[in-house]
Amino acid sequence: MSGKRLVINKKGQVTIFIIIAVIMVGTIVTFFVLRSGVVPQIGGQQEKSPSSFLQTCLENKIAETTKLISSQGGYLSNSLNKTFKFTGATSYVGISYLCYTNGYYVPCINQQPMLISHLKKEVKDHISKDVKNCFDALGTSLTQQGYTVDSKYSGFDVELTDGRIKVPIDGKITLSKTGETSNYDNLNVSFQSKFYDTAIVVQEIVSQEARFCNFEYLGFMLLYPQWEIHKLFTSDSTRIYTVKNIGSADTFNFAVRGCVTRPGL
Repeated sequence: MSGKRLVINKKGQVTIFIIIAVIMVGTIVTFFVLRSGVVPQIGGQQEKSPSSFLQTCLENKIAETTKLISSQGGYLSNSLNKTFKFTGATSYVGISYLCYTNGYYVPCINQQPMLISHLKKEVKDHISKDVKNCFDALGTSLTQQGYTVDSKYSGFDVELTDGRIKVPIDGKITLSKTGETSNYDNLNVSFQSKFYDTAIVVQEIVSQEARFCNFEYLGFMLLYPQWEIHKLFTSDSTRIYTVKNIGSADTFNFAVRGCVTRPGL
């Protein structure tokens, strides 16, 4: 009897181990499928996730846009700027004044107290056509793969958050093929960026310049070594700040003019 029980117990253990192994393999496969941005295709094949397509389509444009805005003091275009050429640069750039007064002996006035909201609008305005074009290109790509595509685009938004730029797209796509249908309406894309984080530091500098006519940037860098800040002075007493995130190399330039003494005094 004891021998039979031993055989039965061993068989039971083998069965349990097989079940556990199947579950583990299934979990691992599911993890890598989701991680790769590939979802099962209707009809038994595979298709690239619409969000992954949009991510790839918009990635370079987002990076180019934030770089342009950051290099010009937070604006795509602004008449209140200081034309400046950095050492080693090949051309001049108009750097916006984020804190400015044309008077003497008085602090500068914060020109963009809602900086984050302003930057969000600048990014949104600059990528608007690209988001629509990428959405249309997604539909075209799926049609070329043999799908019947029913899509509706209703716009998008931009969210600036810690370490990321998010672009939730208000769009719906219905795909039909071989008698099966698949729906997509959660077309959110997200990009790694220190654009928001850098803007928070810029806000602090502008705030202190407006209140105290100065920003103690050396002390700030000692407290927050992930930031590198440079301050240059021009002949008209404008201060050009450059804020750089060391980990990502994101850089933001802006100009300040305030608490200026009259020439010759």
